[in-house]
Amino acid sequence: MRILGIDPGLTRCGLGTIDFVGARRVSFVDVDVARSNPAMLPEKRLLLIHNKLAETIRLLRPDVIAIERVFAQENVRSVVSTAQVVGISMLCAAQHGIPVQMHSPSEVKAAVSGNGRASKAQVQLMVKQILGLKEIVRPKDAADALAIAICHAWRGNLAVNTNATRAQHGGAGTLPRAEGVDLTAAQKLWAQAERLQARHGAVAPEKFRK
Repeated sequence: MRILGIDPGLTRCGLGTIDFVGARRVSFVDVDVARSNPAMLPEKRLLLIHNKLAETIRLLRPDVIAIERVFAQENVRSVVSTAQVVGISMLCAAQHGIPVQMHSPSEVKAAVSGNGRASKAQVQLMVKQILGLKEIVRPKDAADALAIAICHAWRGNLAVNTNATRAQHGGAGTLPRAEGVDLTAAQKLWAQAERLQARHGAVAPEKFRK
């Protein structure tokens, strides 16, 4: 299964592609960043991102697209522009007949590092190790895109029910199993965190947990 991970952003949109062959085995395919100039009109910037996404899809032919889910932050303008990029990413996927699944930032961090509050540097390091790369992927948007793709590979391998529509909106049937000799420590921790969150609701933003 070829997975295109997207770290949405209007100035820099990370695009990371991996191949998943099962049994937690993933391999690096490509990484790129779609960029737009903040001085341009918003609609022109979105068109640039869309065109880059479409080109990447045509060249790499992913089987599924994984996108990081947007959460409210202090900078409302940034959230809105990021959500717009998520929208055009989903549109581009639909135009090419490719299924989409969303993953939360904490889910991605936990999947690759075992820590749902891992730093950007930790995620970059784990992506390098998991994919056997010689150097840390930069910028961070590119590394995050690969992390999102890895998260989807492992989530798809663990999920009880892989129905894309239900997985998009949550539900008990989409929860991953938390036990098994074939699971890594990071996967077990992530699965346990997912089940805990499903029971008690979404985790509050970090600034409210200090």
